[in-house]
Amino acid sequence: MEWLTELYDNSTVRRQDRLLDTERAIELLRGGEYGFLALGGRSGYGIPISFALAGLCIYFHCAPEGEKLRRIAQGGRVCFCVVGQTAPEPAMFTTGYESVLAFGAIRTVDDDTERMEALGHLVDKYSPDHRETGRRYAEKSFHRTVILRLDIERISGKCKRIKQ
Repeated sequence: MEWLTELYDNSTVRRQDRLLDTERAIELLRGGEYGFLALGGRSGYGIPISFALAGLCIYFHCAPEGEKLRRIAQGGRVCFCVVGQTAPEPAMFTTGYESVLAFGAIRTVDDDTERMEALGHLVDKYSPDHRETGRRYAEKSFHRTVILRLDIERISGKCKRIKQ
């Protein structure tokens, strides 16, 4: 995923001593269980959501109506966060963590071929042992599923490693 490496930019991170290495950041984007999609508007709005990384974009699926789609229609700039391992250290009053942010433009996907490919990426990620059944399920629910595509413009990662 060399092309993603080119988008990795930690120049704005205040704590330069806490940068997450590029390889681990991309690993989190590829394999994280879920992420948090932050959308703008007059008041902020964010939701936890499942996702699949495919090339330089991240795919999400959702129902054909709701607040998320209303926000995206108002302006398609978003930030997507995936948190990896965390380790609270109560006696030290801190927490070890790792996270990656992906910034970019988001839009709904209208092309049916790309929509089905996106659902395939989601099935491959979350149900790899049930691909055939998952694809049949995706075909059955295709008419009531919206696909969102985040075109990644920049990635940034941060971590705090706690020494015992």
